[in-house]
Amino acid sequence: MINHEELKRRYNPDGSKLHKVQRELTDILLVLAKICDENNIKWWLSSGTLLGAKRHKGFIPWDDDIDIVMLRKDFRRLEKILHKMKSDEFIYQSMLSDIDYVNTFGKFRKRKGEVKITRGRYRYLKYKGQFIDIFAIERTPYWAARAARVIYFNMQYPTIYIKTKWLRHILIRLIEGLCLGIINPVLRLLGLINPKGEYHYQMGTGWARHTFYLKDTFPLSTIEFEGHEFPAPRDVDAYLTNVYGDWRKLPDEDAIRQSIHSMEYVDEIYGE
Repeated sequence: MINHEELKRRYNPDGSKLHKVQRELTDILLVLAKICDENNIKWWLSSGTLLGAKRHKGFIPWDDDIDIVMLRKDFRRLEKILHKMKSDEFIYQSMLSDIDYVNTFGKFRKRKGEVKITRGRYRYLKYKGQFIDIFAIERTPYWAARAARVIYFNMQYPTIYIKTKWLRHILIRLIEGLCLGIINPVLRLLGLINPKGEYHYQMGTGWARHTFYLKDTFPLSTIEFEGHEFPAPRDVDAYLTNVYGDWRKLPDEDAIRQSIHSMEYVDEIYGE
């Protein structure tokens, strides 16, 4: 039996930085949900956010982000809408709006503020406020999703170390053109040979072990998350079991610590 009150006292008590951020992220999600609903875009909670909703009826106590997912066709529609959005508070971060952002998924984030992350190419990013991760899935087998990510990641990774902005930007765009314009379409075509009907995050995203099946996803259901009802897969247990195994069991302390993105919250929780 999980002692939710004890977990809250340990990781995200009222007044803590992490708890405040979780409330802020929930407010951002409500804004994004309204945009999706107004434009008839189907989406649902995913990954650790869905796990938190099912196991804790909200955030995993130590979690500091929110993930949502949708079909690739809806993702492309949403990107167009968010890029055209006029807002002094929010920005849609993608390859188009921030050249140093090389992920194939997008972030709906606040213009102001800064998530304190020190690793990777974060120092180069144009926008650093609190965010929601928006993922797309497409019909493709594991091997194709995995291959696309390995190729793209290994080609883009060295650009982290190029401090000369104009040179870094040229190489980033060349790699995007090669991978997203040539290699991925070939893998996408080969991936149509997919007898199991698997869906994975779109080419180049990664996390290929996250497998989606339409029979387990549609029609969408709803689930409680931080006092609100949000879309969820039809069979939440099937998805969580496929990705996490025994998702009802809490991870050990080392795994919890490694899963926290910002050192600010690590310091707060562990007193460092």
